[in-house]
This record gives sequence, C-alpha cells and structure tokens, in this order.
Amino acid sequence: MTATDEPVLQAHFEDTIARMSRIEPRDWMPQAYRATMIRQIAQHAHSEIIGMQPEGNWITRAPSLRRKAILLAKVQDEAGHGMYLYGAAETLGADRADLTEKLIASRQKYSSIFNYPTLSYADVGVIGWLVDGAAICNQVPLCRSSYGPYARAMIRICKEESFHQRQGYELLLTMMAGTQEQRDMVQDATNRFWWPSLMMFGPPDDASPNTERSMAWGIKPHTNDELRQRFVDMTVPQAGRLGVTLPDQRLRWNEARGRYDFGPVDWDEFNAVVSGNGPCNAQRVARRKAAHDEGAWVREAALAHAAKSEGQHCERARLTTAPHHG
Repeated sequence: MTATDEPVLQAHFEDTIARMSRIEPRDWMPQAYRATMIRQIAQHAHSEIIGMQPEGNWITRAPSLRRKAILLAKVQDEAGHGMYLYGAAETLGADRADLTEKLIASRQKYSSIFNYPTLSYADVGVIGWLVDGAAICNQVPLCRSSYGPYARAMIRICKEESFHQRQGYELLLTMMAGTQEQRDMVQDATNRFWWPSLMMFGPPDDASPNTERSMAWGIKPHTNDELRQRFVDMTVPQAGRLGVTLPDQRLRWNEARGRYDFGPVDWDEFNAVVSGNGPCNAQRVARRKAAHDEGAWVREAALAHAAKSEGQHCERARLTTAPHHG
C-alpha cells in the first residue's frame, strides 16, 4: 500500500460504516480501529473466562443433581463464549497466547462484576438474573457491530446468555416460593449485586473515553448511560414479580420521562475495582494463572501432536509424488 492508496481505502472504510455494512478480516481498516476491536473483544473474552469462577465455586455445592447439571452446563457455555471471542480477536491479528499473558499479568481488563464474591447459592440465581440480564442489554446491540466476526459471534452468545438469564430467574422464583431463609438469601444477593450490575455498562458517558469513537465506527450503537437506563427499566418490573426490593431509595417511575429514575452509582467503587482493588481481583487473576500454568503440559502435548501429524502428512505427500523407477 502506498501513501496515495490510504485516502481511498479510508474513504471506502468510512463508506462501509455509513452503509452499516460489515468490516471483514481481509478488508483494510485503520490501525486505531483494529486496536480498538482487539481491546474490546479481548476484554469480552477475558470476562467470559474469568466469569466461570464465581459460579463454578457452587457446582459441587448445588442442592440437587439437576441444579448441578444446569450450573455445569452454564459454566461450560461461558468457556465456549471465551473461545469464540478469542477466535474473533485472532482474525484481527491478535495472538491468543499473548492475550492470555496480558490477562494474567493484569495488563488487560475484564468486567468489574466478576470481582465480587458469591457468598450464597442465591448468588447463582441473581447472577443469572441481573448479571446476565445486563450482559444481554449490552451485547444484543453488538450483534449489529461493524466488525463481522465479532457480530456473528455475538449472535450465538446472546442466544445462550438469554437462556442463562431465564435459568437464573427460574431459580430465584423457586427460592422465593420456599422458606423465609431462602427468601432472605435472595434479597441479600440482590442487595449485593444490584449496584455492581449497573456498573457493568461502564463509566458515565461524560467519563467514557472510548464511547464516542466506538459509536462513530459502528462498533456499538448505544452509549453506556442509554444501556444502563434500558436495563433499569427492564429489571424493575421483574423485581416486582419476583418479590424482592431493589436497594435504591431513589428508584421511582418518572411519568414525564416514561422511565425509571434511579440513584447515583458509586463510581469511586467502580474505579477501585477496575484498577485491581476489588474484593476478588487478586484471587480471580491468581486462579486464572494457576489454571494456565497447570494446563501447560496439555498445550505442549497438543503442539507436539500437531507437529508430528504435519510431519507424517509431509512424508506421505513426498512418497506419493516421488518418481517410481523400474
């Protein structure tokens, strides 16, 4: 590519975005767009992988074989989501091993929500209801993202996240129909996860350094605050049906706006957690690093097998094409 080619390619890129078409891996794209996509997809992939830990802690302690199977299947889904997303990042030239190294070295981030502990089994249901519900609000619009591999991965991920959300809500309905102790567990879990769930949408629009450019490039169609409002409006009626109280004294319907008003998010807490000072940051990264280190022999064996298979394939090809004498 010459210097004279770049303005033409830039114009074609911008036209593709304006037509709401997709940028594909072999298309020319600005380096800033590539870097932004790698950052966003990597953060999403890391979130799926780290997000296996809070609920995974409850697989062996789930109260029945059915509940264990449901939770195990969900955690497996999250692993699959991470793999889809790492694959999407690789189409941009990122290296999966390098992304993992950056995660365990705390040089790349993941969703702040996974740095909170799961103290009771009710947390499993509340994570399904609130955390996966927030993820759905965040991610469904990404099915129309301008980068093709990411948008296509999101279609499948959102279908599965929607199922996870319904599973979580069903678990909470069952617990709310149980004993007072179970109802208290659900309320306590709701109290602890409500505000961190609102933080999942990222900082407020006036403090979000990436939103404006991401929207201009068609990576995301809505601002953080728009998505946060949509989540609140969706969740308040669900809380009413469930029979729990959301821990916000300022939460009330605003007839003039046609939306719910809600109290201020504690952005000091959000910034502390994002900076690595949350309740479980060190534990989550340490466990991911331990799993990565313990799996080194599997990766080495897979690479050795692949090299051996490639060698055998080359030898068969050589023998097949070698001239025969006699």
